[in-house]
Amino acid sequence: MEMEKACLRASASFFSILSILLIMKLSVLAHGQATAPLTPAMFIFGDSLIDNGNNNFLPTTARANYCPYGIDFGFPTGRFCNGLTVVDYGARSLGLPLIPPFLSPHSKGRNVLTGLNYASAAAGILDETGQHYGARISFNGQISQFAITISQQLPPFFGSSSELTNYLAKSVFLINIGSNDYINNYLMPRRYISSHVYSAETYADLLISKLSNQLSKLYWLGARKMVLVGIAPLGCIPSQLSMVSSNNGCVEQVNNLVTLFNSRLIQLTSTLNASLPGSFFVYQNTYDIFSNMVTDPLKYGFTVPNSACCGNGRNGGDLTCLPLEQPCKNRDQYIFWDSFHPTQAVNAIIAESCYTESGTECYPISIYQLAQL
Repeated sequence: MEMEKACLRASASFFSILSILLIMKLSVLAHGQATAPLTPAMFIFGDSLIDNGNNNFLPTTARANYCPYGIDFGFPTGRFCNGLTVVDYGARSLGLPLIPPFLSPHSKGRNVLTGLNYASAAAGILDETGQHYGARISFNGQISQFAITISQQLPPFFGSSSELTNYLAKSVFLINIGSNDYINNYLMPRRYISSHVYSAETYADLLISKLSNQLSKLYWLGARKMVLVGIAPLGCIPSQLSMVSSNNGCVEQVNNLVTLFNSRLIQLTSTLNASLPGSFFVYQNTYDIFSNMVTDPLKYGFTVPNSACCGNGRNGGDLTCLPLEQPCKNRDQYIFWDSFHPTQAVNAIIAESCYTESGTECYPISIYQLAQL
């Protein structure tokens, strides 16, 4: 009952949020700051870390369209967070509105001109990844959806194909994919055969090879400015911590797998920059900043680095946040919102580290600088 009341209060507060945002916008105008976006659009591809509602429209158990998800946003939206995701903060930093999900019935007409979000919870680089959750849109599927966008949704708003080509070339494309290929594939040997077939090194090679081909497809569809987001230290998330008997911090075996992937992703960034004319790839380093938050939480304002604000069992990682479950009250002091995903407070810090002019966790330049090229 209390949770239901909280959800009703949260929904009512949505209008307050809108008012606050309007006041903030008017304040910016009053101080004479530039309000023009740094890029015409942002196209987003990935998994539940940045899914903002696509899975709401799929027959899947990988959904977050219920309370208490969205409790600090105002209502549940399908984001796997208590509030905003990294790309929500990122879009704002680039002068764009929140980017709508591709599958939303409202994502049509002029609403698509500032970009679309194709991310789908449980999605991976490999098509089979996450299949035990039910329907999800793999990275290949998301690329196919983008092809629909450029062939059907966008052309009516451009006078010629060259205008559309220029618009796409100036837009920012963000790809955050790969986590599920580990936690919902390779690290589930009873469900998937990948760990029985591939060593840690050859599996990372497989993922990077597939990803390289997928990114080339995006390039030939018109993408030029692409951000490749590294995988965070998955061995530190509550779901992984709940599976080990010790309390010795993060699961290093899992983090070592991630490191193998990230090192290859950094190399892929350089390779693609050299091989695809007119492209500019940026690597976003989420691993180091996330590791720093976990090992030195007080420095970033956190007091709980290893348990979910909303979850069940050991570290809140045995069973993730359930409908109408009562979450912690001090959410901004937690690194993890549920068994798998960070809180809004963490997302804000990660966005600040790469989407701002002074961002240092991107290579070779920040996303803020990339948008202005």
